[in-house]
Amino acid sequence: MPRDALAWDSDGRDWPNRDACRFVEAAGLRWLVTEMGDGPALLLVHGTGASTHSWRDVAPLLAGSFRVVAFDLPGHGFTDQAPPAQRTLPGMAAAVGDLLRALAFDPAVVVGHSAGAAIAVRMALDGTIAPAAIVSLNGAFIPFRGAVGRFFSPIAKLLALNPLVPSIVAWRASDPDIVARILKDTGSTLDARGVALYARLAGHPAHVAGALAMMAAWDLDPLLDDLPSLKTPLVLAAATEDRTVPPGQAYEVKSLLRRARVVKLRRLGHLAHEERPDTVVQLIDDVARQYAVLPGPEAQG
Repeated sequence: MPRDALAWDSDGRDWPNRDACRFVEAAGLRWLVTEMGDGPALLLVHGTGASTHSWRDVAPLLAGSFRVVAFDLPGHGFTDQAPPAQRTLPGMAAAVGDLLRALAFDPAVVVGHSAGAAIAVRMALDGTIAPAAIVSLNGAFIPFRGAVGRFFSPIAKLLALNPLVPSIVAWRASDPDIVARILKDTGSTLDARGVALYARLAGHPAHVAGALAMMAAWDLDPLLDDLPSLKTPLVLAAATEDRTVPPGQAYEVKSLLRRARVVKLRRLGHLAHEERPDTVVQLIDDVARQYAVLPGPEAQG
């Protein structure tokens, strides 16, 4: 059976961008933080079940123009498990805010993938951050609906509460072939290195437990209710082959917001930033120039 938690000295020995990583104490947790580059502050927030590794190719490319910060969410990767109050969306957003204060980091642009986009928007709504723009990569804003929604939430809570489940899931998920199939089901195809990194994470019960606990604690309905009051411009990047967050959801979110636009990422899946980091970096660069974070076209309202 796999060990419970990931160890930096062994599991992190060849972690992507290891030389740019450090541990930071904030909100009662010990966080793994990656920081690199110089320029306007840019924050990267990964999604459920991932970690800083998902930005392994994006972050170094962005570091040529930005001061980039990424981190492992609570319960994910090498960051400590969160207490129950910090597993909810508002609780996690507040904890990330505490981390940014500890880093003295005030992001001009925030990029969130999947659930990370929801965290970024929640932080902006709560006044924790005030970026010039938020880029949502296949953002998860819409709750599961109908029978699926009624089934998913209770099951997620039961799985998170059962102490045996993370160990069983981790035992199965440590098989790279199983992980490769799961990743392919998102609509994305990753290289062997990407699959191996996800397998390493999924092979540890603590990471699995953190992801399950986050899923069980989240309620997206209040976020959806609050979305129309978001003042921060929101760029909704929607991958056309995404099987996890249907690209049509981006248009549902856009219909609630005046300052939002949709950008299609063609022939890419849910993990578009890992499939084509250059495409995503170009999008982020364009957004930063659009809103005068980087020199370029005049900022738009």
